[in-house]
Amino acid sequence: MTDLPPLRDVLEAHGLSADKRFGQHFLLDLNVTRKIARLAGPFDGDTVIEVGPGPGGLTRALLETDASQVIAIEKDRRFIPLLDELADASDGRLIVIEADALKADELGLLAGRVGHLVSNLPYNVGTPLLIKWLTGPWRPKSLSLMFQKEVADRVAAPPGADAYGRLSIIAQAVCDARVVMDLPARAFTPPPKVASAVVRLDPRADPPSPEILSALEKVTAAAFGQRRKMLRSSLKSLGGADLCEAAGVDPGARAEVIDVAGFLRLARAART
Repeated sequence: MTDLPPLRDVLEAHGLSADKRFGQHFLLDLNVTRKIARLAGPFDGDTVIEVGPGPGGLTRALLETDASQVIAIEKDRRFIPLLDELADASDGRLIVIEADALKADELGLLAGRVGHLVSNLPYNVGTPLLIKWLTGPWRPKSLSLMFQKEVADRVAAPPGADAYGRLSIIAQAVCDARVVMDLPARAFTPPPKVASAVVRLDPRADPPSPEILSALEKVTAAAFGQRRKMLRSSLKSLGGADLCEAAGVDPGARAEVIDVAGFLRLARAART
C-alpha cells in the first residue's frame, strides 16, 4: 500500500472532485486518516465496513490495520474505478460495493462474520445512517463515525447539555458514545463550512430490545417535540403524569434533564 500514488494525483488522473449533492468532503491527509483508523481499532482480524469511501483516503488507512477485510460501500459510481484500483493492490482485502448505504444489507455482506463500522459519513445522510445502525437488525461490534461537529456533540451529549436530545438518548441507550477526535474544516478538500468530529460508539452488553427501542423513539419524539414543557404536558398523549409516575420520573421535569435510564423507564412503562 505504501507504493500507491498520492490521493491528489489519483483524483486528478481520474478527473474527479467532490459532489455537493452527496455531501462529499475528502480527507486526503493520510496522517489524519491513520489516526482515525487507530482510534477505531483494534479490529483483531474482524471485517470493517466503510461507507462513502470516495477516493479512498480512509480506506487506505484501514487496509494498514489488523482488519482481515474492508468492505467499502460507495453510492457515487464515479469513484468505483478508482476504488477498484485500490482493491487490486490490496491482496483481496478490499471489497468494493456500489450501493446506497441506507439500503445496504450489512448482515448479508458479512455472511455471519463480526463487523465494525468506520466512516467519514456524507453530511447529508449521517444521522439517518446512524439511526439505521442503532435500531436495525445488524449490530456492529463498534462504530467510529465522523459527523459535523454539531451532530457529533448531539450523539455524545450528557443530560442538561444544550445538545442533549433524541439522538443522544437513542445512541446512548444502545452504546457508550464519546467524541474522540475534532477536525477543523481545513482538514478536508474542499473545506466544509463547519468543523467535524469523530464519535466512537461501543455497543452495550445489554441493549434495549427492538420493542423498547421503538417505544423509546415515540417517547423521545413526544418529549422533545415540546421540550420546554413539563413532561406531564409533553407526554400527555402517552399517559402524561401517570406514565411518569409509573416510570419513577418527575412529571414536573423537562425532557432535557432526564437521563437515558429515565427515558428507558418511560419507554418500558409506555409498553405496559
